Amino acid sequence: MSLFGSLNTASTALNAQQRAIDVTSQNVSNVNTDGYSRQRVNLQSVGGNAVPAMWSTSDQVGSGVNADDVIRIRDAFLEAQGQQAHSSVQNLTVQDASYTAVQQAFGEPGDTGIQSMLSGDQGFWAGWSDVANNPTDPGARAQLLQRAQTLVAGLHSANGSLENQWSNNHDAVQTLVTDVNSTAQQIADLNKSIQQATQANLPTNELADKRDSLVLHLSEQIGATSSPATDGTLTVSVGGISLVSGVGAIKLSVTGANDPVSAATSPVSIVTSPGGARVPAGGTAGGQLATLNTIIPTYQAQLDQVAQQLATQVNAVQDQGYDLNGNQGTDMFTDGGTPPSTTGVTAKNITVALTSGDQLAAATLSPTVAGGQPSSDNGNADAMYQLRLGILQSNGTYADGADAIYRKMIVQLGVQASGVSSSLATQTTLSTQVDASRESVSGVNIDEEMTNMLQFQHAYGAAGKVVSTIDSMMDDLMNMIQG
Repeated sequence: MSLFGSLNTASTALNAQQRAIDVTSQNVSNVNTDGYSRQRVNLQSVGGNAVPAMWSTSDQVGSGVNADDVIRIRDAFLEAQGQQAHSSVQNLTVQDASYTAVQQAFGEPGDTGIQSMLSGDQGFWAGWSDVANNPTDPGARAQLLQRAQTLVAGLHSANGSLENQWSNNHDAVQTLVTDVNSTAQQIADLNKSIQQATQANLPTNELADKRDSLVLHLSEQIGATSSPATDGTLTVSVGGISLVSGVGAIKLSVTGANDPVSAATSPVSIVTSPGGARVPAGGTAGGQLATLNTIIPTYQAQLDQVAQQLATQVNAVQDQGYDLNGNQGTDMFTDGGTPPSTTGVTAKNITVALTSGDQLAAATLSPTVAGGQPSSDNGNADAMYQLRLGILQSNGTYADGADAIYRKMIVQLGVQASGVSSSLATQTTLSTQVDASRESVSGVNIDEEMTNMLQFQHAYGAAGKVVSTIDSMMDDLMNMIQG
């Protein structure tokens, strides 16, 4: 190797160490930048001429170092794990919030909950006990009628809270889908920019970091996953459906029910547009769809069952008795329609049909049996009070009444809410561990970067010393020739 060849080799060393210091400076500058992946110069030795000449052979030991390639430090396996973990956490977070909101709608346990309105000391059944003790007392009858109104208002309030929660989630999932469409288009645009930059041998690391951040955002929103293509682009999929492929992205839209009652027959879904293919969404969208199609409709249906059972069992006893004026008892609870009906009673439409406490059928004996006078006995009021235990069967046992149905619903709600909360805590811990592993690989460590900087600085100084030595040797050679 000639002195000029050695000088060129030393020059590549200077350039390589300078580039390495530039990359280290970039890492240090972005130590607090979200989504930034640390970079590293890929140093590769440049070998000697491997092609033999016709009349000569090469004894070169190498031609220096190449530092053109700057790579991002990323672990594809950890990135995939991070996407799945973030998706699961967001899904469970939404479900946990939904169960909490449902619990708040029922207000149990508490003095203002439906359970207290039914069987509390100042509840509906206690009101019948007061009437049974004083069947002709107008105050006790008026108070019972007021407690019935309070109970109906409690059912209306709980149902209204569930409906509002459903509407809020429906609006939220529509807003989320709009954001997903925008994010997917941004990823497609970045794919195009990265593809063009790759073909032109331009750096793409910062663009790739931004794209990966958007993919992680989509994972949280809708459970997206990504896979690399050979041209530098990413394919982003949701449940096997390609959302972004190359430089193109498809749109999503929301279809299905517009109210919780219709969700059972026409569930809310996210579909491709055009095409209408159902997208099995995860992440936040998955939690919202579970809320819209399962959580809220389930408890609204059970609350309707409570209202229906209350109307059925109370009206059955009410219709058997006689009121304070000696008239046959009429339905106490109806659906509020014209004419009123008990077949379509729900928590939303249940109404107290009686307008006066005198209409409460507390007596068992008819005026005919009572000697032509309105009966003042308390037999039917006491039978009504016993309904708090359930519906008496012919074998002496009690079938579930409104109280038992409501208590079972609240217990089920507590168990499910606790299960989701526990799963969320576990998944959050796993996600934190995955994020820590990802950060340990791709995050910037200041101590490591300072160590690298010292290493590159000394290597640069050594390369400079080689240049200085070659310069001295060339001076000696020139002096010998001139002498």
